[in-house]
Amino acid sequence: MKSLERRTFLRGMGLSIGLPLLEVMQPKTAFGAAQTGDGANRMAFVFFPNGAIMQQWTPQESGNAYQLSDTLSALEDFQSDLNVISGLAQDNGRAKGDGPGDHARCASTYLTGAHPYKTSGADIRVGVSVDQAASKQVGDRTRLPSIELGIKAGRNAGNCDSGYSCAYSSNVSWKSESTPMAKEINPRAAFERLFGTGVADESRRRRDFYRKSILDLVQSDAAKLNKQLGVTDRRKVEEYFQSVRDLEKRVMQAEEAANIVPPDVDLPEGIPGEFEQHVRLMYDIMVLAFQTDTTRIATFMLGNAGSNRSYSMVGVNEGHHQLSHHRNDEVIMGKIQKIDRFLAEQFAYFLKRLRETEDGTGSLLDNSMVLYGSGLSDGNRHDHADLPIVLAGKGRGSIATGRHIKTEGEVPLNNLFLSLLDRMDAGIDSIGDSSGRFTQIDA
Repeated sequence: MKSLERRTFLRGMGLSIGLPLLEVMQPKTAFGAAQTGDGANRMAFVFFPNGAIMQQWTPQESGNAYQLSDTLSALEDFQSDLNVISGLAQDNGRAKGDGPGDHARCASTYLTGAHPYKTSGADIRVGVSVDQAASKQVGDRTRLPSIELGIKAGRNAGNCDSGYSCAYSSNVSWKSESTPMAKEINPRAAFERLFGTGVADESRRRRDFYRKSILDLVQSDAAKLNKQLGVTDRRKVEEYFQSVRDLEKRVMQAEEAANIVPPDVDLPEGIPGEFEQHVRLMYDIMVLAFQTDTTRIATFMLGNAGSNRSYSMVGVNEGHHQLSHHRNDEVIMGKIQKIDRFLAEQFAYFLKRLRETEDGTGSLLDNSMVLYGSGLSDGNRHDHADLPIVLAGKGRGSIATGRHIKTEGEVPLNNLFLSLLDRMDAGIDSIGDSSGRFTQIDA
């Protein structure tokens, strides 16, 4: 049986579909059997705004024998696949003489570890984010160097937080110190970005006219591929195609639902009206991007810095940012904790999808490093230390999981980033304010 290259695509009408890792793509031994080695490492960073109620976030015990906190109890099924890390900080999120603007600083420093230059003009300046540092080194190994996703659009001009440019509040991914990476908030556009080949606009017009699935457009290539596959690979491709078709249907249903929202609601065309549906679609798109090796690097903003979204689905009708200034009021803190827990439940959905998706001899979760957290801890005090951080995934066996790691004293979050970059073979010696590697995660 002829082997296939890992970066094999099915093509049709200006679109292309990457494939999951198949046995036929893996090197053969002297006896003709496939060497089922693990896939490549993936790296994802998820950001949520306004910090958390840390008393309900932080586990009481440390080490392996710990119990997840009430907020993080939604992650119980994945406790052996993750670490909760306490004591990490982004020192450059602090004012350092610049006065108020902690929300803008919390987002802009989250993945950079650099202090943003305070301006509401065009002369923005912060630093290169960890995802883009990796993308510069290894992004050429995949069709897309990286993918940046979000839930809410933002501006890259004007004043959004106490004299800080909106660019600082709207972005966590920075290609250079003055160039933020625009995030995609439309599930359809993000989905098609995974499969476009440069002429996707024309292909989309044709597909919309005939109401065809992306899979219909590559069926000729798919039929040829099928003849080269064994039973196991055929099953894997069938399951993959079904997941693509299911995601397409869900994107279409979300678009149709958005179209019937009353016209007085400020909702961009094609954006799901229901927050949970929107979040899960974006998580599924990240899974698909990793499964097909379309990219190995992703960021996802669950809200812009200082987001004042309400969460009526969990009985919280006030704005998130408004509530975050809780002044230690237990009733208000209880409402914020409902939001914290709800967002953790959505993250658990993402981890479930990663663990269910085969990748080499393991799962995508085995071969990924997924950071979930915020650039603030206590939103009331605007604290940039002891950040709420969860690191999920085993990094191809290089990360020891199942622990609550408590640092001794304040440690730069960028030390952890440096250790993750090592596992991406990025060859980077420092980033932001890193002072060394975070060896506590080493297996």
